[in-house]
Amino acid sequence: MKIGSHVSMSAPEYVLGAVKEAISYGANAFMLYTGAPQNTRRKPMEELRIKEAHEIMKLHGIEKSSMIVHAPYIINLANCAKAETFELGVDFLAKEIERVKQLEASILVLHPGSHVKAGEDAGLAKIVDGLDLAMKQIGDVEIAIETMAGKGSELGYNFQHIRYIIDHVKHPENIKVCMDTCHLHDAGFDLSDFDLLLNEFDAIIGIDRLACVHVNDSKNIQGARKDRHANIGFGEIGYDKLHAIVHNKRIQDVVKILETPYVDGHAPYKHEIAMLKQGVFDADLLDKLKNEVV
Repeated sequence: MKIGSHVSMSAPEYVLGAVKEAISYGANAFMLYTGAPQNTRRKPMEELRIKEAHEIMKLHGIEKSSMIVHAPYIINLANCAKAETFELGVDFLAKEIERVKQLEASILVLHPGSHVKAGEDAGLAKIVDGLDLAMKQIGDVEIAIETMAGKGSELGYNFQHIRYIIDHVKHPENIKVCMDTCHLHDAGFDLSDFDLLLNEFDAIIGIDRLACVHVNDSKNIQGARKDRHANIGFGEIGYDKLHAIVHNKRIQDVVKILETPYVDGHAPYKHEIAMLKQGVFDADLLDKLKNEVV
């Protein structure tokens, strides 16, 4: 099983430090942002210690394909209201694609965006326009459109939205999908039989396009359309469903990434990964993390 979590990338070790963090969690995969997800400030790639990161990845058996990059939240290709916001998103996505190439990664996860009251059809068409502009030099990088919870005017809360994007972009071969369990649950999907959900996904999109799964519990009831992540087993989805998902044989080669909340400043990932690997839920985990006894 390829499983890991979101990891930080900060000075002085940058990507090397991100890999070390992943290893400390017992992970063989990880996800990072190339800089702060809320802004466009980025360090020059030559400062990020990428070669050293690759060396330690190889030493610990972490494949480059298990290094997932997440595009910043500020990219909103669906924005029909402000031309400058759309143009910023296109420009920055194109730059992120180049940074993914320099990292020697292959998957760039992207939130499809919000149409800002313009309507879903207009928003989807705008996403296609934006992707076509940003993907002119796409190369081997694959854009994994993330399934969303559907809050506000957010797109991507159903598989048909993603299918539309695939059918209309100029480079459909470079479009993949990142499922997010919290988002799916909050969008109204039933995760109790993941094979049924995979059947629906396969019929509409194709299971071969599934590149990554974000494994998160949810603080909300099914269909709430709110997007609030919870720790594994401590939300409305529950441990058993999430355990079944990460061990589903149909997606055994798909990278799984945890984006669950820190607990009183403590990263939960080492313990959550262990719970999912071992098949045993620790109902006291959050209390242990709060009291620093794990």
